[in-house]
Amino acid sequence: MGTSEHFIAHLIELRTRLLSVTIALLLVFICVFPWASDLYTLLAQPMLAKLPKGGQMIATDVTTPFFVPLKVAMMAALLIALPYILYQTWRFVAPGLYEHEKRMVIPLIVSSTLLFFCGMIFAYFVVFPVVFGFITAAAPEGVAVMTDIDKYLSFVLGMFVAFGVAFQAPVLVVLLVRMNIVGVEKLREIRSYVIVGAFVLGAIFTPPDVVSQFMLAIPLWLLYEAGIVVAGWMKTKEPTAK
Repeated sequence: MGTSEHFIAHLIELRTRLLSVTIALLLVFICVFPWASDLYTLLAQPMLAKLPKGGQMIATDVTTPFFVPLKVAMMAALLIALPYILYQTWRFVAPGLYEHEKRMVIPLIVSSTLLFFCGMIFAYFVVFPVVFGFITAAAPEGVAVMTDIDKYLSFVLGMFVAFGVAFQAPVLVVLLVRMNIVGVEKLREIRSYVIVGAFVLGAIFTPPDVVSQFMLAIPLWLLYEAGIVVAGWMKTKEPTAK
């Protein structure tokens, strides 16, 4: 097969995978959409629980009450279909990988996905109650906290992404060691810089209160340490594997 035929075959394969992913997302979205409003209520629960009795959220635009639950349904569909999306991605790239790369990619994809979900769960159940409690308590007397539902969704999604990415620290550390980019000892040496960087990231990606900054920085640091432990364990196992 010539170069052009090989390239066309890859494009056809890519089109097939993308079409399969699109259909899967659409089907999941159709199934989820009837419960879009309920999903938003669940997503807003950490904020609603911290509002004074009788407090509520508001919609400042005419179309917001429709489009915000729609966005939530799309996000839920993406998360539900994520394992299938990753599987299709794997099927597309696998033929071009060596056997040792295949053995490494699957655990990395699975662990990365699980850690991202763990980051979201940590943000929802641990961080949000603390952050929203601080925000509502800090409101001046006579000021009613009534958050716009669209702005609330943007804030929540941003926090989900921040904590989901932060929880990738062990995967990144293991990957760097496995690719021989940096050694375990070097990672231990730069620990102090990583701790400072974790607090800087906490200050950038969380609300301007010390508690939420600590709640991102400390898990990020601990996950970095966990990555060092796992990478060191894998290095000790390498001679045995040979």
